[in-house]
Formats: sequence, C-alpha cells, structure tokens
Amino acid sequence: MRTTLLFFIALLIGITEANAQVEYKVITSVESIVPAGLGRSRLVSSNEERDYRDYTTDTEDDKRNKSDRSDIRVKGYEETKLLNFYNLGGIRFQNIVANDAVISSKINAMIEEGWELAFVTSAVESDAGKDDGNGIFITRYIFKRNKQ
Repeated sequence: MRTTLLFFIALLIGITEANAQVEYKVITSVESIVPAGLGRSRLVSSNEERDYRDYTTDTEDDKRNKSDRSDIRVKGYEETKLLNFYNLGGIRFQNIVANDAVISSKINAMIEEGWELAFVTSAVESDAGKDDGNGIFITRYIFKRNKQ
C-alpha cells in the first residue's frame, strides 16, 4: 500500500512538471568600452512582448518578408544607467564594480519575482586599431520561470 501511494505521488509530480509551461525573459547589459568615456552604458529589458512569427517568412514559399520593421520596435522598455568602463584617465575599475552592483541588484530582484537565471552569454566588439574608436561589451541574461 505504501509503495503504491509513493508511486502515485511520484507520478503526479512528474505529470505536473511535464505540463508546466515556461516563459523566458532577456535582460541585456551594454557597457561602453569607448576610450575617454564617450560611450553610453545601459541595462535594458522589454516591457512589451513580440511574436517572432509576425516578422518571419518561410523562404520555401518564395515570398518576400514585407513586414514593417518599425512594427518590431519596442517603445515600452526599462532602461537602467550604467557607468562606462573608461574615463579620460583610462580604464576605471570603480565603474566596473559599480556596474556589477547594479546588475546584481537587478538579478536579485528578478529572482525575488520568481525568475531563475538560466543562461548568460556575452560578446565584445572592441577597438580594432587606430581608426576604430568604438567598442561595446554586451551581456544577455536569460531568465526562466513557470508561467503564472
């Protein structure tokens, strides 16, 4: 009897987990690595949803994607200021640590809202030489949670 009860409890938990729907949210940090602190650094996240299917065409149908790119734009988003990695004196470690504190605060707030940090990915486009004074360090934080 006890074994049967444990079996049904395990089965119920398994079915519940299998049917749980998950949603994802992406938070992006863009940190400027432009010399002399001339760039802009931000932590951004969308307050609006977009369905990729509205902007996707199957190339096998031989139809051109005629969706208006302006429809993709998100006007409702959250933007948090971050500090640039450089100032006039060069790299500024205090700014990097300050950004870490702000980003950690955002991650902790997301976790309090029931989100779980699932993936982190980053990339850099840095100064490519004498004629290239541009550069950014971008990180995407991908969170997930069960749909409510």
